[in-house]
Amino acid sequence: MATRTDLGLTDPGLTDPGLARRRLWQLLSPALPVGAYSYSGGLEWAIEAGWVQDEAAVADWLQGQLDHTLSRVDIPMLQRLHQAWQTQDLDAVARLSAWLSASRETRELRDEDRQLGQALARLLTELELPEAEPWTRDPEATWATLLALALARWDIAIGEGAEACLWTWCENQVAAAIKLVPLGQTAGQRLLYQLASTIGTAARAGLAREDNAIGGTAPGVAIASALHETQYSRLFRS
Repeated sequence: MATRTDLGLTDPGLTDPGLARRRLWQLLSPALPVGAYSYSGGLEWAIEAGWVQDEAAVADWLQGQLDHTLSRVDIPMLQRLHQAWQTQDLDAVARLSAWLSASRETRELRDEDRQLGQALARLLTELELPEAEPWTRDPEATWATLLALALARWDIAIGEGAEACLWTWCENQVAAAIKLVPLGQTAGQRLLYQLASTIGTAARAGLAREDNAIGGTAPGVAIASALHETQYSRLFRS
């Protein structure tokens, strides 16, 4: 069978060193059709309960999750999934994805991760990554599992990928807060400006975390998410 080289074709990434960066921009885009905008991660109930009432409280709520869950669970697991995809260790990918799914403290958080992961798998399949296709139906799919695949195959450095993962989460949460508190667009930009200054630290801490130190919890978020599952009136998906 003729190879791409035999046909005179080359990997675009070899001739265009900026392509990986632009692929990362695509993964960061709010236009990415995975439905991330439809989840609040418990924030809707926290606002309804009066726990989060203004811009400062939103900043505390989000920074607490960056420090105590995302940098302690999601980022170290993203790194390990990335390594597993790079070495084609599909057993490790499946095991790590199942572990990450099991770490979600409520049905709502687990469903969100699964639905986003499966949606990203469908998109990546359309973007010529056939390895993603089995994950479109896998109940243990997670966002990090498929993001790690894209990072590995598109030659995006894990450090940049980790920061992108955190930025995307912050952007979606701030968008939810703008609708729910409500906050103005300028307040939302102030929040993102503030969070951007801490994302690098959170990403580096997550990437440096040893296996036996992976784990974190945010009890308030877990309670809010569990109660949001049965919240009578809500804008966001449960």
